Amino acid sequence: MRERVALARGPAGGYIRPMREDLANQLAPGQGEPIDPVAMARRDLQKVLPRRFYKEASALEGEGGFALVLDGKPAHTPGRQPIRTPALALTQALAAEWSAQGDFIDPGSMPLTRIVNSALDGVSREMGEVRAEIVKYAGSDLICYRAGEPQTLVEWQARAWDPILAWAREDLGARFICAQGVIFAAQPEPAIQAVARVVEAVDRPLALAALNVMTTITGSALLALAVAHGRLSAEEAWAAAHVDEDFQISGWGEDSEAAARRARRWLDMEAAARVHALSA
Repeated sequence: MRERVALARGPAGGYIRPMREDLANQLAPGQGEPIDPVAMARRDLQKVLPRRFYKEASALEGEGGFALVLDGKPAHTPGRQPIRTPALALTQALAAEWSAQGDFIDPGSMPLTRIVNSALDGVSREMGEVRAEIVKYAGSDLICYRAGEPQTLVEWQARAWDPILAWAREDLGARFICAQGVIFAAQPEPAIQAVARVVEAVDRPLALAALNVMTTITGSALLALAVAHGRLSAEEAWAAAHVDEDFQISGWGEDSEAAARRARRWLDMEAAARVHALSA
């Protein structure tokens, strides 16, 4: 006989399974699912919310770093890895996300936890594949594709993106070329190899997961690396990634749904930059 599972009404009228297994299923990728926390966030919107099963979340120093503990017990990723980071501040930030949950746990409001879980359960096993994905973005990087008109947009792009190309050339040894329009332009192999060497040096799963999120969410490996190397703040990189969108908004106004999506994505960008800064 199958065990009956009691269901409770959630805040939006849906049913919530009060089981830790449901939380595990929501906070990490399942078999065959992407390890990208941004994709996980979109997936979370379609799932029910589990009931909170703990009273207190905190950080505890121990062997190998600082562990997240719930009611004094070590917390684990869905893959049963201890949730432990090398930085007290990062684990405290995780604990703050868990402490901020109400009667129900909303994974969509826990971007730091999603990134850390994906790093420990996914990225740590697929470091080479994640590095390759980041380098692939450099081959068709957002900031290398320019508008030919109007002149105002041309100037906006140049002002935001040219300094990053100069930084990549001078500090990374990567000389990229720009193309007009959307026709693909192959980048010089030395430039791609220079980026690959920099990405290869990222040897911590947490830092690599964060770099991957910043790359995929901006469409630019160069903007993500600029944040990782302290050349740009997360806010500056975010603005640079949205030059075209902001130009459109300046002329036609802002769509409320698009603004809400952008706000949600910014939370992931901000969290990724924070994880990288605290774990690199």
